[in-house]
Amino acid sequence: MDIKQIRSQPSTKGSADYFTRAVRIDPLFQAEDQTRAVGTSVTFEPVARTASHIRPLGQTLIVTAGCGLMQSQVLIPLIWTRAGLRRSSRL
Repeated sequence: MDIKQIRSQPSTKGSADYFTRAVRIDPLFQAEDQTRAVGTSVTFEPVARTASHIRPLGQTLIVTAGCGLMQSQVLIPLIWTRAGLRRSSRL
């Protein structure tokens, strides 16, 4: 078990290749051994969004503040995307 204090890992700015406007990315956990799961907290400035992209293995998004709009503008706090779905998000 690897226990880290909150904010003990450095934040980064979201790349313009993946986001519009400014976003802050805070790492929560990295993939270990044979897992592919990683966790990050992404904070969007108003009207910032992700660029349209495909997640070949799908993705789970948990909205912890504000609201999230995705493709069909579904307003729900937990979003799972099936593998291969093209999407863009605005939080």
